Amino acid sequence: MTVAFRPRPSVVRRDSGLYAYERALARRGLTPIAGVDEAGRGACAGPLVVAAVVLRKQVDGLGDSKLLSPAVRERLYEQIVKVADVGVVVIPPAEIDARGLHKSNVSGMRRAVARLSCDPEYILTDGFPVPGLPAPSLAVWKGDQVAACVAAASIVAKVTRDRMMVDLDGEFPMYGFAEHKGYVTPGHRRALETHGPCSHHRYSFVTVAREMGENEMGAGVA
Repeated sequence: MTVAFRPRPSVVRRDSGLYAYERALARRGLTPIAGVDEAGRGACAGPLVVAAVVLRKQVDGLGDSKLLSPAVRERLYEQIVKVADVGVVVIPPAEIDARGLHKSNVSGMRRAVARLSCDPEYILTDGFPVPGLPAPSLAVWKGDQVAACVAAASIVAKVTRDRMMVDLDGEFPMYGFAEHKGYVTPGHRRALETHGPCSHHRYSFVTVAREMGENEMGAGVA
């Protein structure tokens, strides 16, 4: 009887450096490797931006985009897009309201991978598993802090979205989008109370829905 040989699984220590996952997968012949992450999941205004990144060369200084300064993120973004295959998907608030945040996020990750010009042999996703990807995949807890390709994807998604929110601030200056990027802050709450939501808010989110209801009740009483 022939017994199928299964290679021993690789053990990746979380303190082995940002490229440990890529090195372990490459030793198994699994390249190229794509990392996938999103920006704007917790915001109540603006799009959800999902990025997939395959790094062709090592980029020094990568890390969780949320822990980097805007200037560092911008610098790393320019380096990443020069040496990586990048796929980006922008999901507008109306789609998030219609489909739900998680479904939109999962769909966005699949679409971002599909926009890569190469076919990855393995995919690392940040935080949760994504069914329906075109290659074997692994959900990595806090992947943007431990896997280089996921960190690169987080930076691409964050910088892309931040630039969009700054542009929206020029169109809707009363909300302060350039400052808080659509997340819930005291200033954003006050702006919602004063002006109500605009077309770029997510009406399915509690903070926005509450203000919508209060504004409508106030209009009815008046």
